[in-house]
Amino acid sequence: MDISSEMIHSLLPVFMVTVLGTSMWAVGLIEGAAEATALIVKVFSGVLSDFWGKRKPLAVLGYGLGAASKPLFALATTTGLVLAARLIDRVGKGLRGAPRDALVADLAPPGMRGAAFGLRQSLDTVGAFVGPLVAMGLMLLWANDFRAIFWVAMVPGFMAVALLLFGVQEPAPAQKALQHNPISKANLRRLSAPYWRVVAIGAVFTLARFSEAFLLLRALQVGLPVAYTPLVLIGMNLVYALGAYPFGKLSDAVSHTTLLAWGLVVLIAADVVLASSSHLTWVGAGITLWGLHMAMTQGLLATMVADTAPPDLRGTAFGFFNLMSGLAMLLASTVAGVLWDQLGAPATFAAGAAFSLAALALLWRWRGSRVQQ
Repeated sequence: MDISSEMIHSLLPVFMVTVLGTSMWAVGLIEGAAEATALIVKVFSGVLSDFWGKRKPLAVLGYGLGAASKPLFALATTTGLVLAARLIDRVGKGLRGAPRDALVADLAPPGMRGAAFGLRQSLDTVGAFVGPLVAMGLMLLWANDFRAIFWVAMVPGFMAVALLLFGVQEPAPAQKALQHNPISKANLRRLSAPYWRVVAIGAVFTLARFSEAFLLLRALQVGLPVAYTPLVLIGMNLVYALGAYPFGKLSDAVSHTTLLAWGLVVLIAADVVLASSSHLTWVGAGITLWGLHMAMTQGLLATMVADTAPPDLRGTAFGFFNLMSGLAMLLASTVAGVLWDQLGAPATFAAGAAFSLAALALLWRWRGSRVQQ
């Protein structure tokens, strides 16, 4: 499914701007709404699977929606249909994420769960490489025929649904479904001040890190040929994949806030380079720094949520963290698009640097709390 999705997502912003004539404001709104939708739906899908005691039906529904959205991209002649397709795709992603991870945990032997989740993340990263590579190859082969490539992307999507539907057997639940509401007022009161500080930092952090669609469009703006735009996501994900484990291991030995602060410094550097560069080489350097900051911070923020939440409420804690991050992503990408339309690309990345400085200020203010453990 990742190969299918990335074949489309690596080309979609360029398709909207060059073929459909979409404004940068609309690109930002669509990308922000799509990613926010996925994060917000995750709040409810994991809770529902716990109550229901079943994982596979929700996972099949989520992957099915993702596959069903693919033909809409190929058929789209208006920005509205692209928005509908993106929202359907991201609702599917939100629905399947938590139940899929719970299903992996149910199926894997207890002593091999770390390896199982590591394999899942590795395959996710493979999709992030292979999808854009296939898209780029087909763009060169088929003279930039976006729609033909979108049709081809259907194939791995429906293969993923078939594999889950017919190849995965859900085990019997080890215990009964939950009998209480994890998002009751009493439980929410148990989420401590340090946890809400992490939520606040994560939301401001997300404001600084708008959709990667703007990286693709920045590279296109400074001269990258249309067929090669998938290289942006390939390069960023390569740096992300290579750095995620070493920085994750480093986070076990150093202060979390110190490492997060350095990640924000790298993001500021990326924004400055992307704002000030008019040459493709420097834009590539900015994209590399962007991938490095992702490697330094994305797993770390999740660790900080887990460390500051009660063990029996971690699912709910991640749900609210994702909710706030999703709303921040919607706002960030919309603002980024408006700034690009009105003031140009440099203003978009300068705003990202400003929000990064705001997140650094929050870290400095709360440096003595449990947030830095």
